[in-house]
Amino acid sequence: MTELLARAEGRFDELIKDIEALVRLESPSDDLEAVGRSADLVAEIGERYLGSAPERVEVDGRPHLVWRLGDGPRRVIVLAHHDTVWPIGSWGPDPWSFTDGVIRGPGCFDMITGIVQALLGMRLLIEDGVSLDGVTLLVTADEEVGSKTSRSLIESEAAGCRAAFVLEASGPGGALKIERKGTSDYQININGRAAHAGLEPEKGINAGVELAHQLLAINELGDSDLGTTVTPTVLSAGTTTNTVPAKAMIKVDCRVRSAAEQQRVDHDMHALQAVLPGAELIIEGGPNRPPLPASAATALFDRAQQLATDAGLDPLQSMAVGGASDGNFTAGIGVPTLDGLGAVGGGAHADDEHVEADKIPARTALLALLIKDQLVSRGTLDQQ
Repeated sequence: MTELLARAEGRFDELIKDIEALVRLESPSDDLEAVGRSADLVAEIGERYLGSAPERVEVDGRPHLVWRLGDGPRRVIVLAHHDTVWPIGSWGPDPWSFTDGVIRGPGCFDMITGIVQALLGMRLLIEDGVSLDGVTLLVTADEEVGSKTSRSLIESEAAGCRAAFVLEASGPGGALKIERKGTSDYQININGRAAHAGLEPEKGINAGVELAHQLLAINELGDSDLGTTVTPTVLSAGTTTNTVPAKAMIKVDCRVRSAAEQQRVDHDMHALQAVLPGAELIIEGGPNRPPLPASAATALFDRAQQLATDAGLDPLQSMAVGGASDGNFTAGIGVPTLDGLGAVGGGAHADDEHVEADKIPARTALLALLIKDQLVSRGTLDQQ
């Protein structure tokens, strides 16, 4: 056991209390008052670990927290988010549980535990006398709803960094995430014409029938060989049972592995044409997050594997996933990005969300080693 891991284990009880406080507070993305309270608590806990208060950047009522350590050029960005998906009360009157070494509660896995791991990892380096000059910790407030108010902040803070470390929850068994698909979101509004379904349906333009035609067309836009999925998700049409539908709507989720495929699907989506004479399509949306290709992560993962081996930590695994994160944005601007460094557990967004608490110290130590390694290799620390 390395000295760094031993010290992380020595802070275990403190770390658990901070995770508990954040989980109990609850912070669903769509509840701005709850997200505001969560930001207050993250700032308070973070100041205790890092010795400084963050800058609070509010955009459209969403509080993002930025710790810029030191005055030097930015070298490393550590990314996390404090918003979660569960409406308050979803887990009952007491959302927190810690039994038999397993933490349960809304957002514990995605990604409250990752925030506290990041704070402790950075604290351990400070206590070792490591200067974190050039390190930025950014904790955003809208990752679960598309990062629309934080994207520009993420990209500006990451610009010029040598590495981005993302504290999203790990894959199964603790796997780090070295590839994520890019995402696009669309909404197709269909305008037809209403008519009485019994007396004169021929005078109507059935938006529901047009919806059916568009579903079949959209279904052909995916490419399984390239890993591209184009999935109609939310559908609606009509108002009453005896009226030809005048309006219909389709929402579409798209996932791609390459920027070229993202552009191709975007072109094809906006090129859709109505089939029924007189029907009208209004197509909204487009790319949300660019892909995080394996090429953006492989070198960092290999280095993480070496650091873990040298420190006597368990061997690391890696995986590609379809879900996106804020790491897609850092990779999209050319910053090497390693994701999935947060909690080990499972059940993200599900009622069995949980964290394996005994894995927390090793993940904390790994992040600390990665940050220090980037600073050393950039020449901002004396070789030790």
